[in-house]
Amino acid sequence: MTVANPILQIEEEFHQSIWMDNLSRDLIESGQLKELMGTRGILGITSNPAIFEKAIAGNKIYDADIAAGIKAGKSTLEIYESLIFDDIRNACDVLKPVYEKTKGLDGYVSIEVPPTMAKDTESTIKEAIRYYKAIGRENVMIKIPGTPEGLPAVEAVIAEGINVNVTLLFSVQSYIDTVWAYIRGLEKRVSEGKDISKIASVASFFLSRIDVKIDKMLDAKLKEGVSEDTAGKLIALKGKIAIANAKVAYQEYKKIHAGDRWKALSAKGATIQRLLWASTGTKNPDYSDVMYVDGLVGENTVNTLPPDTIEACADRCDPANRIESDLDTTYKYIETLKDSDVAIDLDRVMAELLEEGIDKFIKPFDSLMASLETKVKQLAAV
Repeated sequence: MTVANPILQIEEEFHQSIWMDNLSRDLIESGQLKELMGTRGILGITSNPAIFEKAIAGNKIYDADIAAGIKAGKSTLEIYESLIFDDIRNACDVLKPVYEKTKGLDGYVSIEVPPTMAKDTESTIKEAIRYYKAIGRENVMIKIPGTPEGLPAVEAVIAEGINVNVTLLFSVQSYIDTVWAYIRGLEKRVSEGKDISKIASVASFFLSRIDVKIDKMLDAKLKEGVSEDTAGKLIALKGKIAIANAKVAYQEYKKIHAGDRWKALSAKGATIQRLLWASTGTKNPDYSDVMYVDGLVGENTVNTLPPDTIEACADRCDPANRIESDLDTTYKYIETLKDSDVAIDLDRVMAELLEEGIDKFIKPFDSLMASLETKVKQLAAV
C-alpha cells in the first residue's frame, strides 16, 4: 500500500508513534517544528547532550540570552541550563496540542540529566526532580540512563510522579529491569494513595550501534579465514542482530504486561511504558536507510528518528506490522551468536555499548560546556 506519507500510516494503522531525535531553537522559532508535526506526523521530541552541542555551539541565536546570563552573574552551567530549559519549555508548548489530543500518550519533549551522573543514583534523582520542577511543563520527560545506578533513580523519580525516558538500553535484560523499575515506582505511589494515571514513561532501546559493533566483529572473523559454511553463517548475521534483539525485547514487554502486577496497576489507570526504538539512523550505507523503521513497526511502541531518517521514511517506508514477524528466525539469529564458530558474547557486547554510550554523551556535554565557556568570555569582553 502506497500512501502520501507512510509515517501517518504507521501511526494511524499500526499505532506506533513517530518522534524526532533533534531539537534546536532554530527549529522552534522558525516554525519548522510545528510544520513537521503537520506534514510529517511528528508526535514528540527527544534531545541529548550531543544534540544540544550541535544546536548551541557556534549558533548566534543564543548570544542574547548568554549575554543576559553573564549580566545576571550566572555561572556557565547556569547559563547552559537556562538555554536548554527555555528550548525544552518552548518545544513542550508547541507539542502541547498533541499531548492534549492523545490524552497524554504523546506530545512529550525529553531532556537528559547531565550524563556525568550516569553512575550516581542520588545525584540523578535530585537533578531529575529539579529539572522537572524548573521546566514546569507536564509534557516534559526526564531522560535517565538505564545503568545499574540509574534504574533505582528511575523507580524513585516515577514514584515522585515524574515522566521518565529511560535511555541507553541495549540488552534485553536491561530492558526487563527497566520495566520492573517503572512498575515498582508506580506501586510505591499506589501504596501512598497517589494518582498514577498521568505518569508516562518510555524505554529507549538502541539499535544501529549494536549492528555497527557486531558487524565489525563478524567482519574480523571473516578476515581470519573460515570454512565456507562458517562464512555463510557469519554473513547471514550481518545487520540482523539489532532488530532481532529489539523483537525479543518486545516479547518480554508482552509477557510482563500480561502479568498480575501490571494488571493491578492498569486497573488503577497506569499507562504502559512503551518501548522506544532509538539510534535509528542507519550507519552502514549498504543497508536500507529505513531498515530500523520498517523492521520494527508495532503496536504500542515509539520510533524516534533523526531528521534525515524522517525524510527518508516519508518518502519510502513500507509500513507493515513486522515486530512479531518471523520470530523463529529472530531467536535463531541470537542463538547463532553462541555457536563455537561465531562465539560472540552478546552480554559482553551490550555492556561495552552501554559504557561507550555514556561516553558518547559525556564528551559532547564537556565539549559544549567548554565552547560555552569560551563564548561567555568573548561576550563578557564586549
